Amino acid sequence: MSRYMPATKEIKCERSDCALDMFENHYTYDVPDDHSVEDLSCPYCGDDQLSLIEV
Repeated sequence: MSRYMPATKEIKCERSDCALDMFENHYTYDVPDDHSVEDLSCPYCGDDQLSLIEV
């Protein structure tokens, strides 16, 4: 695990019938280095069709 504070990630659900357009994921120091958006599911619809929003 890294010792730096992981960045906040903005994530969107790609499912066309999902009402959630985006959400932020705030991590702690305990997040594993290999954790990615593929490990998550949408908090609204539960689907795993997620992608990072690049700003």
